Amino acid sequence: MTMLELAPYTEQAARWPAAGRHILAQFDPETVVVYQAYRPSIARHAALHQRLGGPEFSFGRMSWIKPNFLWMMYRSGWGTKPDQEAVLAVRIRRSGFDAILAAAVPSSFVAERYGSPEEWKAALQRSDVRLQWDPDHDPSGAPLARRAIQLGLRGATLRRFVEEWTVGVEDISAFVAEQREVMRRAPGALKSPLEDVYRPEDAEVASRVGIAPPATP
Repeated sequence: MTMLELAPYTEQAARWPAAGRHILAQFDPETVVVYQAYRPSIARHAALHQRLGGPEFSFGRMSWIKPNFLWMMYRSGWGTKPDQEAVLAVRIRRSGFDAILAAAVPSSFVAERYGSPEEWKAALQRSDVRLQWDPDHDPSGAPLARRAIQLGLRGATLRRFVEEWTVGVEDISAFVAEQREVMRRAPGALKSPLEDVYRPEDAEVASRVGIAPPATP
């Protein structure tokens, strides 16, 4: 039984933006939930110690986080891809998540943000955070017009993510397997973590990351 707040997928999909770059996440005034998928041995250590680590986890590699549960499901094949069988829900401080967004540099050149490819490459080398916007997908894997974010962490930022910003880790692999079976037998009954559109407190950071502006009334 996961500690995440859950809701029917169909109800959530009806209120989520259909297109544009949006961060969908479960969050409260203090924390944001992000997802990662690992081999079971790494996940067991993280759940036991309430933070990533152990002999199999490498701080020398980039580690990717995804705040959107269904984007994690698409990338991990609902927890069936090799070395992604165990899915973790990592609750981190909102201040940390916003700091990650503030430091993020796109993984490809964005002319509107950087004056030249050389300027972008220099920023990429300086930053510990890699930013990607990719097509979001529905539970069956069909691409959507909406874009989903994933963030790659390395170096000092990865250390802070693990040692300073993480406030809790839950292995939700059993829930993922349960809902994977629901998708096979009765897709209309699918439940997923309750998610809403997340925006960092700093409007300049939201703009720099490329998040779609709020809808006007």
